[in-house]
Amino acid sequence: MLINARRAPGWVNGTGWKVRLREVRPSDRRTLTGFDRDADNPGGYRHWARHRRGADLHFAIEALHNRTLVGSIWVSADPTTGTFSYGIGVGAQHRRCGYAADAVTILLTHMFGRCGYRKCEVSVSGSNFASLSLHGELGFREEGRPRDTELLLGEVKFPVLMGLTAAGFAAHHPAFTASRVPPRPTRGRHWRTPRRGRHWRARTAAA
Repeated sequence: MLINARRAPGWVNGTGWKVRLREVRPSDRRTLTGFDRDADNPGGYRHWARHRRGADLHFAIEALHNRTLVGSIWVSADPTTGTFSYGIGVGAQHRRCGYAADAVTILLTHMFGRCGYRKCEVSVSGSNFASLSLHGELGFREEGRPRDTELLLGEVKFPVLMGLTAAGFAAHHPAFTASRVPPRPTRGRHWRTPRRGRHWRARTAAA
């Protein structure tokens, strides 16, 4: 039986390797509106606008290493069809750190694993190569490119429809789904080598 994601209890504190998802707080408003103001894509993701829409679930993305708000993610689900979609935005100063990939993986694991949804569908701008690459690495596959008549800077936009099934996610992330613990991401800007304990040499020598 599918669980309506809008009523799924107590999962807003989902934690990965680099970030955790939590509820959006009133104190986040200044940061979220700042992300919107600094965005270089006028027709793109709007953090605070998403928060004001009561129909969608909206969560803050918080970095684990310093508890900084780095972005937000929303999800819209249809339990009757077993499908859901999401949108994600990370502040310009926090990009290329692996935050988006970690946040999406947390969301997918919850929706597929705990809520029983069967497929995730997203629409990505054809000019957003970073997002297209990210979704490809997460296991999404292109399903179509409908022509959009809206002009952006004098050019016709081509949204790319991408999809990922629960089975595809499990096959693409076997270690994750087996242990329910996210695999370590590739090295980002804030990656650090774990410190060796004081007994490391002794254990090595004994071995």
